[in-house]
Amino acid sequence: MKLCITSTGETLESRVDERFGRAPYFLIVDRETKEFHAVRNAALTAGRGAGVVAAQILSDLGVEALVSGIVGPNAFHALKAARIKVYEGASEIDTAAAALEKFTKGLYREASGPSGRSGGGRGFRGGR
Repeated sequence: MKLCITSTGETLESRVDERFGRAPYFLIVDRETKEFHAVRNAALTAGRGAGVVAAQILSDLGVEALVSGIVGPNAFHALKAARIKVYEGASEIDTAAAALEKFTKGLYREASGPSGRSGGGRGFRGGR
């Protein structure tokens, strides 16, 4: 399974970025081998629709699950259309390695809807 963790940097020691569409990097982790690589988020500087563009990037990479903090409505629907499961609850106080460990232990729940509003990921955290 390919897992994506939104990140502020290119390593597993980088902090989680809670914003899906505006995260600087996506760390793509192979759950079986634990190998990973960083992908710079080309949607980061998009004026609008960053989450939808980011969802397409993950779909093109064959990602099956996403760990992030805030996923707006448009991005959430794009991820669902791409059959990418969204797991919420990641926090910027964690490193990507800690988020991976929490995911492996089943400490994140699969989101049933968006966790923020469109427009930069500064929305509320519904359901928390």
